[in-house]
Amino acid sequence: MAIYKELIPALIIALVTTGYAQTGYAQDDTPLYRANSDLVLADVQILNVKTGVPAPALRARDLRIYEDDEPQEIVQFSRDELPLSAVLLFDLTESVRGVLKSLAAGAKDALGHFKPGDEVAVMAYGVKVRLGHGFTPDRQRTIDAITKTAEMRTNEEAYFNEAMYQTAQQLSTTGARRRVIIWFTDNYPNVPFRFKAHTEEEALRALHENGVAVAPILMKSALGGMIAFGAGMGEKRYAASHPPGDARKYAEVTGGEAMNLRGGKADERLSQLIDRLRSRYTVGFHPQGTKAPGTFCRLRVELAPDGALHPKEWKVLARQGYYRQ
Repeated sequence: MAIYKELIPALIIALVTTGYAQTGYAQDDTPLYRANSDLVLADVQILNVKTGVPAPALRARDLRIYEDDEPQEIVQFSRDELPLSAVLLFDLTESVRGVLKSLAAGAKDALGHFKPGDEVAVMAYGVKVRLGHGFTPDRQRTIDAITKTAEMRTNEEAYFNEAMYQTAQQLSTTGARRRVIIWFTDNYPNVPFRFKAHTEEEALRALHENGVAVAPILMKSALGGMIAFGAGMGEKRYAASHPPGDARKYAEVTGGEAMNLRGGKADERLSQLIDRLRSRYTVGFHPQGTKAPGTFCRLRVELAPDGALHPKEWKVLARQGYYRQ
């Protein structure tokens, strides 16, 4: 959960606390204004179980939100009002490099799915995390950064947890925006067996504290499989107690959506993912009770049993919790 001391519109892709005025909508769609009080905002995606299609327009009364299993009153509800801060994060393994070249060729059309006020950064990682270009609304600068990253060569291993931690820190500088990591990866992490790196637990905390959703675009990699198969026993034992990270888990825990490339074009998948970010909902509530700063509070979002959608036909993606400030 991040703290933003400025006027914040209704929609954000993360969890936020603010001490300033808030505008939103209550159960009857009447605008609400809240001042000098904490507000927790949870980003939510609702997808059809069979087709994966996002839900149609909903109202606040169609959802229920719980903190530590206690129902909360929804005082804010909206869709796609706050600009995005998105990091395009690239695994530097060989399997992703080819996708990078394809993406660079079609990036102009794909990036056109962002709104003019959205800002995009480019990062890549192996053992180290590299900033290709900082946040900018200039799409040509982003295209140039993608092209440059596609030309990079490295034999480094891929440390997922370090990449997530460092990217979350980069996003912490963006202010009151929706924060998302669009991650191109083959989902084969290496274990930092002989190197010091941030752990999965540290990376997940950084994502929660900075209100970041992780949205991976996954591709197959025979090379990645061979690396995993060839790991030594010592490395495998270390991985059992020190998880090297998993793209699907990061998406699930942060409420993001994972997509498979499945032989499709990278620019088309990116376009689709950006459009789906626009279909997400945000529900806000004022947390009740006093809890010590740093306490992790579990969140659960469900469809209302008497709402517009039949709960068994839809799945709800939402962040699993936030940290009290």
